[in-house]
Amino acid sequence: MPNDLDLKRLAWRAHHRGTKEADLMIGGFFDAHHAAWTTDDCALFSEMLHEQDVDIMSWALGTATPPERFAGPMIDALQKLDYIRIAK
Repeated sequence: MPNDLDLKRLAWRAHHRGTKEADLMIGGFFDAHHAAWTTDDCALFSEMLHEQDVDIMSWALGTATPPERFAGPMIDALQKLDYIRIAK
């Protein structure tokens, strides 16, 4: 299990990307999925956060192929886009 401090750091990094769109997509993904993550999942997400926002968003939208090291369940969940809240 990841500890609370590590999760808080990931949450901050996920929600403070530099653009509103990236904050909503990447932060929303973190909010929706982090509770079920293992320590390895958190490490993978942390590694992903070192990538450019435009790349992460392209992987989520399916307009670019993610690097092999990220391929798997996390990218599959990212590509569902069911975690993005739409203001009404």
